[in-house]
Amino acid sequence: MALELKQQLKLTQQLVMTPQLQQAIKLLQLSRLELVETVRQEMESNPVLEEETFEIAEGEDSTAKEKPEKETNQPLEEVVMKEEPPEDFDWESYIEEYSTGSPAIVENEYFKELPPLENRLVKKASLDSHLMWQLRLSNFTEEERNIGAIIIGNLNSDGYLKASVEEIAEMAESDVETVEKVLERIQEFDPVGVAARDLKECLLIQARKLDPPNELVVEIITNHLHDLENKNYYAISKALKRPPEEIEKAINIITNLDPRPGLAYNDEEVQYISPDIYVFKVDDEFVVVLNEDGLPKLKISSFYKDALKKDGNFSDFTKDYIQEKLRSASWLIKSIHQRQRTIYKVAKSIVKFQREFFEKGITHLKPMVLRDVAEDVNMHESTISRVTTNKYMHTPQGIFELKFFFNSSINSVIGDSVASESVKEMIRRIIQSENPEKPYSDKKIVELLREQNIKIARRTVAKYREIMGILPSSKRKKAVWKNLKKKKK
Repeated sequence: MALELKQQLKLTQQLVMTPQLQQAIKLLQLSRLELVETVRQEMESNPVLEEETFEIAEGEDSTAKEKPEKETNQPLEEVVMKEEPPEDFDWESYIEEYSTGSPAIVENEYFKELPPLENRLVKKASLDSHLMWQLRLSNFTEEERNIGAIIIGNLNSDGYLKASVEEIAEMAESDVETVEKVLERIQEFDPVGVAARDLKECLLIQARKLDPPNELVVEIITNHLHDLENKNYYAISKALKRPPEEIEKAINIITNLDPRPGLAYNDEEVQYISPDIYVFKVDDEFVVVLNEDGLPKLKISSFYKDALKKDGNFSDFTKDYIQEKLRSASWLIKSIHQRQRTIYKVAKSIVKFQREFFEKGITHLKPMVLRDVAEDVNMHESTISRVTTNKYMHTPQGIFELKFFFNSSINSVIGDSVASESVKEMIRRIIQSENPEKPYSDKKIVELLREQNIKIARRTVAKYREIMGILPSSKRKKAVWKNLKKKKK
């Protein structure tokens, strides 16, 4: 069979992601703060981009220029500063004040209102730095100080030790007994209960530091922590042969102990949410306003435009560079405008679909998916997904992420569908209104929801309860000391 070369004409379609299109997609999924930072970076790298500023009116500018011209014709008089002390000046106090090495502190109403100097620290002490400070002040040998530093370095944010004694001994090239001794001394550091290996050890460290000591508290934590978790107080009273009054006092002490001693020194900064969209109710209509606070108003520099039009003595490389930056700046401005228009359309569509939520609250949230908004604004679902990512809306009901408005549906008894977030809010309200001594079980919550025409399975209630961080009924039950005293009698 002979080999030969042939030419064939083939027509295909292919989607090519140009750099400009990639930039537009990237801008679409940025939050407002991220967009401001991106624009600032582009202004630094692209000299063609400028921030639009408001210019002074011509009438005001002309008057400002005329005044100096009139004043320049008049000769300026020399200003002479005369320093004459008042007649009643106290020279003795003046000499005493400046004869010392440091100037006197002048007290006035402003300084009196300021907080104390020790309360003006900018940086908050972390758990590691607080413990290392105590380690350096303690009487440790060089080997023990090295072991202590390793122990402190293996604590989590709650103050618990996440490495075993054997691992620490291996890292410090020491023996287990020495590590145990150092660990016991570090567990006496502030905050009390730090460097514990589990919850039981953490509570025991704090219980042994009580003043006055309470042996009953130590006994309950040591041998009856499981019954305490399940709130089986009758079993604790029966096993320890103590009256319910003493058990009640001991449990109140235990509940006031700190199970996470290191959390007070958590150095994580609080991230405040800045809404991208504001929704206000004006008369009977909801108005959507984009938050453009801090976003620079961009424009293309007229200097570079004029430079290309005049065709000055520029090299070809310089002309190509300016034209490329002009195209990049023009595309960035168009992409930002397109982004703002897209976000506005999506926000308007969400307000239209979820009007009852904006008026009445979470229980009136309707089930909605990305396709509903995509069909309403004539865009693709992927575009709606990018628009609703990392963006928040300020509403009359509070601040919510745009993703919050898209949730699955749950069928009701009468045939209508209900949003899953609405069902979660109903479950939360049912649990808040329950009797703490007789909390509702998941099965009972299903029955109560069915009375409100909500058809839901028990496992779904348990799933939503866990998502909201609500404990099961056995953990929510409050101790009934009256019944316990009756049983004891």
